[in-house]
Amino acid sequence: MASDVDTAPLVGRAELVRTVRSALLGDATHGQTAAVFLTGESGVGKTRLLGEIGDRLRDQGAVVLTGSCLDIGDASPLHPLLQALRRYDADLSASRARSSSAVRGLLQMVADETAGPDGAGALLERVSRGLHLIAEGRPLVLILDDLQWVDRSTRQLLLYLLAGLGDLQLSVLAAVRAESLQGAHPLRRVLTELRRLRTVRVLDLAPLGRTETEELAAAVVGRTLSGDAADQVWQRSGGNPFVIEELARDLRDGRDGLSETLREIFLDRVDALPQHAHAVVHAVAAGVEPVQHWLLAEVLRLPEDELIDAARAAVAHRLLVGADDGYRLRHRLVAEVLAHELLPAERSGLHRRYAEALTSAPAELHQARLAHHWRLAGDPARALPAAVAAAQEAERLGGYAEAHRHWSAALQLAADSGPLAVDRVELLGNAAEAAHHCGEHARALALLEELATLQGGEPTCALHIRRARYLAAAGRSALAEEEYQRALKAADCSPRDRAAAAARLAELLLHLGRYADAGERAREALALAENVEGSATEVVLASSALGFSDAFLEDPDAGLAVMRDALDTAERAGQPEDVACAYLHLAELLTGPLNILEEGVVVARRGAERVAELGLGRTWGTRLLAIAINGLFRVGQWAEAEKVVAAALRHRPSGADAVELLLARCRLSVGYGDIEAAGRDLDAVATLLAGGGARHVIPLLTLRSGLAMWEGRHDVARMAVQRGLTEIRSDDVMILSALVWHGLRAEAEAHASRTVEVDPTAVRRLRDVADRMARKSAGAARPVRSVVEGFLALCAAEVSRLDGSDPELWATSVAEWDRRNHPYPAAYSRLRQAEALLARRSRLATAGKLLREAYEVAQGLGAVPLTSEIRELAGRARVSLEEREPTGATRGAPTQASDDELAALTAREREVLALVAEGLTNKEIGQRLFISERTIGVHVSHIFDKLQVRTRVQASAIQLRNHRG
Repeated sequence: MASDVDTAPLVGRAELVRTVRSALLGDATHGQTAAVFLTGESGVGKTRLLGEIGDRLRDQGAVVLTGSCLDIGDASPLHPLLQALRRYDADLSASRARSSSAVRGLLQMVADETAGPDGAGALLERVSRGLHLIAEGRPLVLILDDLQWVDRSTRQLLLYLLAGLGDLQLSVLAAVRAESLQGAHPLRRVLTELRRLRTVRVLDLAPLGRTETEELAAAVVGRTLSGDAADQVWQRSGGNPFVIEELARDLRDGRDGLSETLREIFLDRVDALPQHAHAVVHAVAAGVEPVQHWLLAEVLRLPEDELIDAARAAVAHRLLVGADDGYRLRHRLVAEVLAHELLPAERSGLHRRYAEALTSAPAELHQARLAHHWRLAGDPARALPAAVAAAQEAERLGGYAEAHRHWSAALQLAADSGPLAVDRVELLGNAAEAAHHCGEHARALALLEELATLQGGEPTCALHIRRARYLAAAGRSALAEEEYQRALKAADCSPRDRAAAAARLAELLLHLGRYADAGERAREALALAENVEGSATEVVLASSALGFSDAFLEDPDAGLAVMRDALDTAERAGQPEDVACAYLHLAELLTGPLNILEEGVVVARRGAERVAELGLGRTWGTRLLAIAINGLFRVGQWAEAEKVVAAALRHRPSGADAVELLLARCRLSVGYGDIEAAGRDLDAVATLLAGGGARHVIPLLTLRSGLAMWEGRHDVARMAVQRGLTEIRSDDVMILSALVWHGLRAEAEAHASRTVEVDPTAVRRLRDVADRMARKSAGAARPVRSVVEGFLALCAAEVSRLDGSDPELWATSVAEWDRRNHPYPAAYSRLRQAEALLARRSRLATAGKLLREAYEVAQGLGAVPLTSEIRELAGRARVSLEEREPTGATRGAPTQASDDELAALTAREREVLALVAEGLTNKEIGQRLFISERTIGVHVSHIFDKLQVRTRVQASAIQLRNHRG
């Protein structure tokens, strides 16, 4: 099956290529033969592999003859061999006259061959001698494509040569289309005979996996695919490389629908089936996979023996896959193709038979199938109750995305079913709640507005609470706060609703960083909940908010105990959102104010697993993973944080959940110096933040300031910080102190670079804010004060840079951040302390030591901008960043090689180097690891520095040397 394969990389076959090369040349000794037969369905990449392996074998010095069999039976004996000889002769240079003479002699011998008393055996012997002359003592490889059409003479030649009857070192590599080897096909007998030989291997070429499918499609399209597009390509292609490439080109070129090329290919394959097998494929295409055997029997009403034979034929032709749980199409594209081949009455009849069969044999989880088949059978009245039951079934199992789909289908069916008595208000309410739970926040709000319109009149208290919940989840915090206030003032607000509104408002205020207000609302909610039966949800929400507020403002131990109790209460009550909320706030408290980072990361990751089990992975699970990423960033485990980012992105979050994740990923990008990726994430966050509070806006502005400083745009950094100080009110002195540090650092960088004038007014304002933070944090809990003190130390040291940097202030900052186990600000502080010492020309040895320590940390993290600044300062000061050998070492004595030359690399850098050694480009590595091409470039540059190499080949050699055996 041809395709413009030269434009697409060979994906997912590196190990197979190595295996085949080893089998054909490495395992075969002089005078012996070896063979590999690749079987697989059409389009799986057999021809491409033959070409790739052939090129590599030529590079190893083998004589490679390549030919293809024709679908013309035995009319052209030895056609693939003769074709291969002609191609080889045409490619020979003038310096290989002897080989050319041998090729032409063999061609002439075959052309002059006449039937004689010695028969076919003599011909085979003469062909073997001719090939021996052509090889000239080198390994000879015969590559044959489309072997399913091989002629009889070539089959006999293969048996003769591979049995070792010829006197040459021969290897055969052949591709066979698996679906063609049906019944009494003569090649089946040949392969059966050859399998008995020790040096013959038959390898089935499987479709690509999900990751490889995305990688190949992205290479064809020229960019990383969106989650929906990647899902669609994977589901429609079944991992078939030819189909993947065709679908990817359609995406790239903006074509809708199915190309005629693919349509004709699949129709030809279906039309080649026996009659009953044809019916089986049509039925499975109309069903919901997997289609169980008993269900297929009910729909087709064939005798059992005939049904089994038909199913076996469809499987053998590589159109169906049979498993214990039923039948599936190998490619979902077949369903798209066949959908247009049936008349509407035929399609609806198939779906009706499915629905009737499922109705007569009720079982758990059948409701979704029933709804699907009754709807396509044209019977919405019977599909509607099944859709409602399917939605309720999905919610019971925590499948909120599926529930949302079923509720949406029920709404459409209710509109189509005419005068049926349907409570549309109830359907809208259920659909909106399911959309909220699965992260479709815009859809949830739209459904809620339709519900409010349908109800008419003034919005109820309960409606205000729901709208506020949905707005908060969508990241529109200011509007959410207003809605909660309206709910509390509503005349129809019951004690339960009032307790719920107060508890959820407390949680929102916590997210906004207004901890005193959150604590006040939480106490109000707990008091209201005391008089309400079954108020576990309100108690959990209010307790979490109160515990966090107390831990931040007053008593960390007491607040932490309250939050652990809230988690226990949530687990006992069993409400998924309550469990998620309790985990979230506990992880935030540990990784934030309390600075117990390792435990906080563990709690966040454990919580993400737990809420995923409860069906809330896309929403709450994403937020928990974002907390884990931030914790890992602070303790310097950036490579591990990248892995968590990749895992969280698979949820495809939206709204406030996406904001949390994008901010966490942006911290990594700013640290790595991936300016393009960081800017992209910040722009996305700014777009999503409609009415966001301090919790998101201040980190956004802090990161924007940090990014601008690495770009040398110190005026932009200043504006971002000043905006944060002007627009936001928050009790969170921790995030404010980080913002103020960035502001003072921007002024210090402007002074040092002399590209922008220092703004004395901005400096004065920032120093005033820092003083207020110091006073305000004095009344906060000890862990909070500790973190703020670290930032205040940075602030004081940055101010000193404006009039001669003070090394003692920087030494204080080093000690503060070392004590908290935050390696990045500690390394930055060491750089500045060394800079101050060198400027004063004092304690030069200490300055060198500080630079080396900072350099080691920055290199280990992968912090490229910080590493570059350290190198630049070291270069100006002529300070070596490498440790000197001990003076007692003997000059000229042989040194013991390191057991692991890769010891200096981080875990992520090792992953990147392994893929570099496989020959992948930066773009391909980025697609494999779910990070940007620019970030991969940063890692590769870092690897080169650490290994002291200049090229990818040199780096690959070190990788291979350290992983032999």
